[in-house]
Amino acid sequence: MKKLFTLSALLLATVVFAQDEPKKLSVSGSVDAYYQTYLSAPDNEGANFGTAFAKKSGFALGMGNVIFAYEGEKAGAVLDLVVGPRGAEATFNSDIVDGIVNQAYVYWNVSDKTTLTFGRWNTFLGYEVIAPAANFNYSTSYLFSSGPFSHMGLKADFALSDDFSLMLAVTNPWDTNDTSFSGEYALGAQLGFYGQFLNLYYDSGNHGGLGFEIDYTGGFDLSDAFFLGINAAYNDNDGEGFYGAALYPQFATSDSFSIGLRGEYFALHGDGDDLPSVFATTLTGSYTIENLILKPELRLDALSNQDDGMFYGSFIDNDGAPANSLAAFTLAAIYSF
Repeated sequence: MKKLFTLSALLLATVVFAQDEPKKLSVSGSVDAYYQTYLSAPDNEGANFGTAFAKKSGFALGMGNVIFAYEGEKAGAVLDLVVGPRGAEATFNSDIVDGIVNQAYVYWNVSDKTTLTFGRWNTFLGYEVIAPAANFNYSTSYLFSSGPFSHMGLKADFALSDDFSLMLAVTNPWDTNDTSFSGEYALGAQLGFYGQFLNLYYDSGNHGGLGFEIDYTGGFDLSDAFFLGINAAYNDNDGEGFYGAALYPQFATSDSFSIGLRGEYFALHGDGDDLPSVFATTLTGSYTIENLILKPELRLDALSNQDDGMFYGSFIDNDGAPANSLAAFTLAAIYSF
């Protein structure tokens, strides 16, 4: 009986110890779909905003992604696989059926304050991200759509203090997610302070590169229910590029519903006067049911200097003729797990 009791106690202790061990492997992801109809243009004429993703009328698929993360004591790895049109566009892959690698990287926690990451990860530039579950607005901004989506290379994150952080990166040029056949590389940096981030990026601008970009991303809790997000950026590639700013006021009316506005001004700069610019206003509701988020959205983009040519999108009116504005209603459903 004594031996049996000792064996039972040992087994019980083993089970309890195993339950106390943290999980090494985690799986997460999201699936989204949407319905979109244009209020100022026919749905069958190919009208679309000049931004990435959500460019189809009628019922459409966004993307599905699954993220596998394995965390060891000092090192780990992340593999993020996506399918669907949004994932294909974000990874510059024309195949919307087969699995696509969105992120794949390994990391090493050198110390409590230093982490090295090697592989491919989503960009640090901009207020928005690829996966719609992490954005308040379902459609994306011109600033986010014009910058890089991902980087392939090596980065180092430093926790300088409780309030300051620093990231330094060496990567392939803009959205060159595989081998850089040009033999050139890009540099990136991010300085963080109390949730405000100043981002810098530079490549030569050759071979379709981005050139130089400085970007500010941040926000402030103005009250328990009211948050104001901010994004501003300036890009220059051999004297040409873009600049703009966006505000994201968001108000939570209850635990399950919030309403938010994105107001954005975006313009090109370079040779010539009166280059095209656009002012885009997006009003989004967000209703949460467990892990499901429903997002009804109204969007109106107004273009200036139409005579200089459309620089993004396809703005047409109800007769199919070129127009200076485009309006749409979108209903999106996003499930996260």
